[in-house]
Amino acid sequence: MTSSTMSASGRQPTIAVVGGSITGPVTALLLLRAGFDDITVFEAAPASAPLGGGLIGLEHPALDVLDRLGIPQHEIVAHHSEAIVQINVRDRQPAETIRRTYPGRNTTWTLLHQALTRRLPAGVLHSGMKVTALAEEAGQPVLRFRDGHTAPADLVVFADGRSSTGRRLLDPDRILRYAGYVAHRGIADITPVPGLRDFLRLQPCPGVQFNLAPVPGGCDWTFYLNCPSAEYAQRFGADPIRRVFALPRHVSPAARTHVDTHADLLLPAGHAAAVHTTTRMAVPVLDITPPDRMVWPIGTGHAVLLGDALAPVRPHTARGANNGIEQAAGLAAALTQHRKYAADLHGWQHRHLPAAVAAVHRGPVIGRRLGLGTHRPPPPGNPPREERRWLPHGHQDHRDPRRRP
Repeated sequence: MTSSTMSASGRQPTIAVVGGSITGPVTALLLLRAGFDDITVFEAAPASAPLGGGLIGLEHPALDVLDRLGIPQHEIVAHHSEAIVQINVRDRQPAETIRRTYPGRNTTWTLLHQALTRRLPAGVLHSGMKVTALAEEAGQPVLRFRDGHTAPADLVVFADGRSSTGRRLLDPDRILRYAGYVAHRGIADITPVPGLRDFLRLQPCPGVQFNLAPVPGGCDWTFYLNCPSAEYAQRFGADPIRRVFALPRHVSPAARTHVDTHADLLLPAGHAAAVHTTTRMAVPVLDITPPDRMVWPIGTGHAVLLGDALAPVRPHTARGANNGIEQAAGLAAALTQHRKYAADLHGWQHRHLPAAVAAVHRGPVIGRRLGLGTHRPPPPGNPPREERRWLPHGHQDHRDPRRRP
């Protein structure tokens, strides 16, 4: 953002945030807290659409951002354990247990989304506003919506998820690729492990991983299984790039049988029982070419990509929500500095882009080690840094957006 973004009168810039899941509301709240008062959040799903989601691992920097927004951990964290318990399973019985520390805590999409949106001032969030285009008019970015409305802004922040309209408009050559496996997930009201407080990762064999964590009212489970693209389409009614979230109504009897059969073959009996009794969804694991930028000039204004809109990452990296929240905090800081000292957004990009690129690279590395997915050569770009021991956490923001096809 340049000094021309603000008028000679010194008015506040108009900022449009596209996406009302996690990163979008975090961005809006941070900017409001920093003193920017012309903020609007546009969410494509109508207000009446039921939304929900799964487990999210938040590292300490992201938790600190939420603390500064006045969201206490007891509001979003069911249990304060920072442990990952890896359990190698043989013949459906635990064979070896390794306990590690994760530098953060677990929440759910639902808890976090509710905590964020209830803090947005009235009139900031506009639901049912599907962006279809971004144009330049009179030197200023202008959003166009499916219902015919338009919204000019000095800065457009796209935080609209892994099927991002913003990425399609700004960086169309970077398209999603199916990684060859699926995260089947659900929330069970029975807990197979009495007194469960930690995040459990069960590894029965290469090509399979089962994660379990406590959430209010039960436990959240994710069962990773390899699946060719054609079989995904048969089981869930569309190919994995089109149906990036399979809702319960999309889960065919064949898909349910597939998961139940693998649970009975590979998991301890109690874990398999939890799977059998649960309404489930499915999330295909996707890759993308690493980004080489986060900022696009539009006339005298700018558009930026944040979080999964910039670079969806595999859930095993546990970086999707963390990337988005940390990038949003950095953006708020950069805009505050701009207002005071005529800074620009390229320093923000320089600081946050490498972490996003590293997470994109790291996902396939972890997947190959676990035997999950189609093993392709890594995409071009900077090589990933050495993995840290806690990174294969295996959970992420499996949002359930009912607006998806």
